[in-house]
This record gives sequence, structure tokens and C-alpha cells, in this order.
Amino acid sequence: MKLEELKAVQAPIKDAYRADPASAIVRMSSTGNVRLGDQQCVIEAPNGTLIAGLHRAAGGNGKDACSVEVLLDALVACAGVTFSAVATNMELNVESCQIRAYATMDFRGTLGVDRSAPVGLTSVELEFTIKSTEPGESIDKLVSLTERYCVIYQTLKAGTPVQTRVIR
Repeated sequence: MKLEELKAVQAPIKDAYRADPASAIVRMSSTGNVRLGDQQCVIEAPNGTLIAGLHRAAGGNGKDACSVEVLLDALVACAGVTFSAVATNMELNVESCQIRAYATMDFRGTLGVDRSAPVGLTSVELEFTIKSTEPGESIDKLVSLTERYCVIYQTLKAGTPVQTRVIR
């Protein structure tokens, strides 16, 4: 999508949000059905079914999507879409961009092997491999703005609070 097309699509949306800030607040959801006994969760996504299971390091078979990998996929997807939109808005000529995300985790925590080991990720890294003839400063600005406007990146970085509710 070219800059003019992107602006044409987003301008009325931005105007509506300026006129009615509450209309910009959108609640999104995902639903999964747990397969008890199989250590799996089935998610019906708009583009197909996702079966999540244990990572090999926690006893999984390696065939199912690991939740951490799904989180990293979400980070890469969000960063990629944001990168593309920002590059378009900056009118930069980028030949290609590959984004990789890495996470580090100590499985002793989630398996209850060592109570002092953390449960969860201890680090996340995002790597951009960019081919472009644009000046380095422009690419640095592009990546900086991608970080700034990437929803998943900012959510992870800010440590957004999570609440649990049980319905019986």
C-alpha cells in the first residue's frame, strides 16, 4: 500500500478517534478450548486452528505450537506490520526486512524443579535484518518508531498487568 492509500484509509479513522476518544478503545479476545489429558489448547483463529502444547523442554512432542513461540510470533508479526506502516509513512525505500525474535527461559521454574528459578521469560530480543539504500540514521529512526508504535513490543516492555477471572 502506498502512502496516499494508507493515509486515505487511516485519515477518517484518526478523525473519528479525535472526535470521540472512547471509540478508539477496542476490546479484543481469543478463545481456547483445553484438551484435558493432552496438555493442549485449541484456538480457533480467523486464519485457522492453532494447537498449542508443551515445549519439548517441558515434555512436549514438538509438534504443537509452544505458547512462548506463539508470543514471539505475535511480536514479530506486530513489529513487521508496524515497520511496514512506518516505512510507508516515512517514504523510505526498503528492499527487504526480516525480523526475528528470541526469548530465554529457565524451564526449572515452570516445571517446579527449583522455586528460586523464575517462571516465565527472562529476556526477549528483537532483531531486524534490513536491506536498504537509505542512510543509517533513517533506518535507525524507522526501527525506533517501530518499537514505539508496536503494540506487542510496548506491552511486553511495560509489563502490562494481567487479571484472572473464574466463571463457574
